[in-house]
Amino acid sequence: MRAIDIHAHWYPKEWLDVFEKDGAREGASLERVPGGYKLKAKHITNAFDERFVVVSQRVEEMDKRRIDVHALSLTTPMVYWASPQLALTLSQAFNDAAAAAHRKFPSRLVGFAMVPMQAPALAVKELERAAKLPGMKGLYLATNVNGEELDDKKFWGVYEACEALGWTIFLHPVDTIGQDRTKKFYLKNLCGNPYDTGVAVAHLIFGGVMDRFPKLGFNLPHAGGTFPWLIGRWDHGARVRPELKHMKQPPSSYLKRFTYDTIGHDDRINGALVKLVGADRVTLGSDYCFDMGLDDPLATLDRIPGLSEKDRTLIAGENALTLLRL
Repeated sequence: MRAIDIHAHWYPKEWLDVFEKDGAREGASLERVPGGYKLKAKHITNAFDERFVVVSQRVEEMDKRRIDVHALSLTTPMVYWASPQLALTLSQAFNDAAAAAHRKFPSRLVGFAMVPMQAPALAVKELERAAKLPGMKGLYLATNVNGEELDDKKFWGVYEACEALGWTIFLHPVDTIGQDRTKKFYLKNLCGNPYDTGVAVAHLIFGGVMDRFPKLGFNLPHAGGTFPWLIGRWDHGARVRPELKHMKQPPSSYLKRFTYDTIGHDDRINGALVKLVGADRVTLGSDYCFDMGLDDPLATLDRIPGLSEKDRTLIAGENALTLLRL
């Protein structure tokens, strides 16, 4: 059984160098602090250690966790905070570094491409370039782009290119909803991340993206955020609300158009997710290596009630093999 972690974050040194040098002209900062780094771009901040940067150390950690493959994705603050040209340069730095990491560890590391979505024409051009790089297996996309929702038709060219490539889009929150009310208690992550994912999926479904691109798939972090657990409410709303009279099928019919990772942080949630969408729609994830992630993602599978060995194999890696075309 191969174990493939589809939710594993990474800051390449090359990306950090560009962020530090060129980002400073746009107000960004990178600071070396005891044990690692601290960065800031506009109002978005993050602190992290060397495990996020050094790929050889990452592979050692993967061995300890019994993980065969990491799908590398950038994380906060992504690149949408920057001017289009800097966002393109940052995206290229990440994509080139991910391809280099794959060349160094071809059986262990693949990448999700980063593109400057705030400039859709540049995004499509970089997506097409990145698709030719070794080891690139999908697109990394925030749940909103500087407050613009994902059903905005300016983004549809990116979706068309991903569908043509057969690329799954890995969604992830970065600049989350309700920030004026989630400043305390780390609520920007505890609540903001899953809520923002749910809102993004609602726009993809109600805004027609899933209908316009029937072969396009999205992988959702954090066990799908709020999406799976609001589906009854969405179905009811589609029956009774005039704002949703354009819907030709209930929102629940789209549940299996998405895949979901296992970062539910509760065995009951993960068990309910598998029951709701099927084991063939769930993928292993860790959120490596944040404190809000899973130190032992495979152990999560051992605790899901009633999970068969076949289903365990699907979730641990077989589903990701298909999504990432490995």
